[in-house]
Amino acid sequence: MRALIGLGVFFALWEALFSPPFHEVVLRLAELLGQRGFQLDIIASVLAWAIALGISIAVAVPAGLVLGSVPLLRTATRALIEFLRPIPSVALIPLAIVAMGGGSDTKIALAVYASVWPILFNTIYSMAEIDPLLVDTARTFGLRRPRILLTVVLPHAAPFVFTGIRLASSIALILIVSTEFLAGAPRGIGTFILNASSGAGRLDLVLAGTVVAGVFGFLVNAGLERLGRRLFRWQQ
Repeated sequence: MRALIGLGVFFALWEALFSPPFHEVVLRLAELLGQRGFQLDIIASVLAWAIALGISIAVAVPAGLVLGSVPLLRTATRALIEFLRPIPSVALIPLAIVAMGGGSDTKIALAVYASVWPILFNTIYSMAEIDPLLVDTARTFGLRRPRILLTVVLPHAAPFVFTGIRLASSIALILIVSTEFLAGAPRGIGTFILNASSGAGRLDLVLAGTVVAGVFGFLVNAGLERLGRRLFRWQQ
């Protein structure tokens, strides 16, 4: 409720102080939502976002479980991870364009690179929080390491992993739209904003595309927060 009040105040200030006013952007957005080209741009960005986030989860969760449970492997890879993690993903856009071109693969790859880290580190850190007695008890029952990871460690790590996924979802969306804008992908919200800002510079169209990206990000984050509260109610 408080978030909605904050948004209402923001939109009221926008309407009163800035040009084009909020109502004009909303009208333009309503027109755009009926146009097939804009619909395809939204679908392209959302689909790329979903693919990137899915790949990030599939890569980061198993890697985090392994690195978190094998200290020797974690120590051996620490230098590489600490070297790669601080590199801004946006700074890699020119390199990615040269290597892969400006297609969908580029924005998905960059989004995966950026969104893997919060999931990976949340998963690794969750391993340090698990009670060793739980693991020892599972071993006394003859469970092997893969079974222990699936039945003991993963349920304990799930709330931490889910938090990483929620953070990664926003990062992936930012990278998708940014790459579309900077690299000029064939389709996407970022591509729409880029085209609208060129030439005469239709600010109303630019803001309409930005609002769509912002609303989608807000809904995804709010939905994941609500899902997390339901799934991990026992942790609250």
